[in-house]
Amino acid sequence: MKIAALQMVSTPDVDRNLEAAERGIAEAAAAGVRLVALPEYFCLLGRSDRDKLAVAEADGDGPIQAFLSDAARRHGLWVVGGTLPMRTDHAEQVRNSCCVYAPDGSRAARYDKIHLFAFDNGGERYDEGRTLQAGDTPVAFDAEGLRVGLSVCYDLRFPELYRALMVPPCDLIVVPSAFTHTTGQAHWELLLRARAVENQCYILAPAQGGLHENGRRTWGHSLLVDPWGKVLACRDEGEGLVAGELDRERLAQVRRQLPALAHRRL
Repeated sequence: MKIAALQMVSTPDVDRNLEAAERGIAEAAAAGVRLVALPEYFCLLGRSDRDKLAVAEADGDGPIQAFLSDAARRHGLWVVGGTLPMRTDHAEQVRNSCCVYAPDGSRAARYDKIHLFAFDNGGERYDEGRTLQAGDTPVAFDAEGLRVGLSVCYDLRFPELYRALMVPPCDLIVVPSAFTHTTGQAHWELLLRARAVENQCYILAPAQGGLHENGRRTWGHSLLVDPWGKVLACRDEGEGLVAGELDRERLAQVRRQLPALAHRRL
């Protein structure tokens, strides 16, 4: 099964971001991709954290969700829709939600980011908890015989979430992200390869990658990693696709020759 991550450099303008996402999804479909994943905040990287409140949508209703559903249906492929802000019962907080659409346009899954990022090195400061409400439930879905798990960005630092997604085992875990340049340079590839090796599954990580109009710089380096921890494809910065094959026999081979998942005791 051919899969792809779409790397973006999203802006404070939703319409422009949807146009960029459409270009990438169309390119993926033309290349024979069956599942394409967008990065975290593909639809908006605002000038302030509060900008997302203004474009937040009700569950199942809104132009961003409609765009993702329509794109999946028109191009006939699975779309893992990065993340978008979803309304809550708290006016000052939203969920950071990853919605997945099947090739017929129906929604197959919704995952709300569980772990909220906070960082302060004296120069850069982030605290997602000011505008985000955390989710609490791991989510996986079935796509053409594959079990696909969902996680988002900072979730990557919490291996217990990935272990929860392995009951039963996922064949692929998708990690839409917007890692900062500082933390990405230090830990991005290291963590992605570790999650692939310890869970013996493919990891597809679509990222924001470049200097954004709001002045933020994201790390990029969207990756596809195999169950042995080998990086199959990578894009450093800028908009574009990272594509490759999810080889079911390779997955079975790794689990057969080193059955670590079956050896778990805790």
